[in-house]
Amino acid sequence: MAETGASPLPPTPLSQTPLPPPPLPQTALPPTPRPPAPRSSDACSPLARAEHFVWLTARVLEQRLFAYHFRGGDPEPVETALDAYRNEDGGYGHALEPDLRGPVSLPPHTARALRVLDAVGRCGGQRVERVCRYLTSVSTSDGALPAIRPSLPGYPAAPFAPAAPFAPVVDDSQGELLATGPVVGLLHRNEVWHAWLFRATDFCWQAVESLGTSHPYEVEAAVAFLDTAPDRPRAEAAADRLGRLVRERRLAVLDPDDLDAYPVSPGYAPGEHHFPHDYARSPRSRARGSRTTRWSAPWTSSPRSRRTTGAGPSAGAAGRLPRRWRRAPG
Repeated sequence: MAETGASPLPPTPLSQTPLPPPPLPQTALPPTPRPPAPRSSDACSPLARAEHFVWLTARVLEQRLFAYHFRGGDPEPVETALDAYRNEDGGYGHALEPDLRGPVSLPPHTARALRVLDAVGRCGGQRVERVCRYLTSVSTSDGALPAIRPSLPGYPAAPFAPAAPFAPVVDDSQGELLATGPVVGLLHRNEVWHAWLFRATDFCWQAVESLGTSHPYEVEAAVAFLDTAPDRPRAEAAADRLGRLVRERRLAVLDPDDLDAYPVSPGYAPGEHHFPHDYARSPRSRARGSRTTRWSAPWTSSPRSRRTTGAGPSAGAAGRLPRRWRRAPG
């Protein structure tokens, strides 16, 4: 062989043969978030059972609300969950109020949205400004809200709801205290000022002060308005009168061992009674005043005592409260 001026490289020993690079590790998927496990000390507590029930059955919105109220959660996830129900007109739909299905905005859905915002301290700003514009657009000629916007039939509804298929649909529906009172009360409570409130507040005053007969849900709406109405002396007087009406009509069960003494209102489900705490949702409610002419009789010295000793619901083993009202399935 001819000389080339270069020496051949020695053969590479087998033990020094470079190995192929190891395969890249597969990217692991993040674990599915799970609710925090209750501590062993409170695993059987009412709160732990309620949390288990919420994670099993509740919508995302109610899960976020539970986390906000009981697990130190932030309000932003609640607002994000609520946005899924908001429509371009500023109202809310998509079965936010479960008794009424379909995508369209309706006053009951929007009232529930305001309750959610109020619960997390976010009932204000541009979001509520848009809500008030929607309320203006669907108000009746007397400046109030109808229970159902009349021109939108066809979507499923609970059989007892005003929008049920068999309910007549008219285009000149009147405002109702049942729909208007809670909304006006929430806006006053959060010191929201909007042109819509002026006529709606006047409507609520007229409706509350002219009640000659009523039923529990309408009384709840009246109390929701009176609790935050801006004219305190006038609200006190109206609450006195309303309390007498409730007792005369036996609309609040004072003795849970004698339910037969308290007739269920027409159109309500069998056993759909209301108790004092259904009307006075807080210790400062005008349905729980000190005057003997109003609501003090239905209460013991502790407003929650009757609720925990028989007059009100208690959580069962599954963590849920017993139903005393009708609810659409799903």
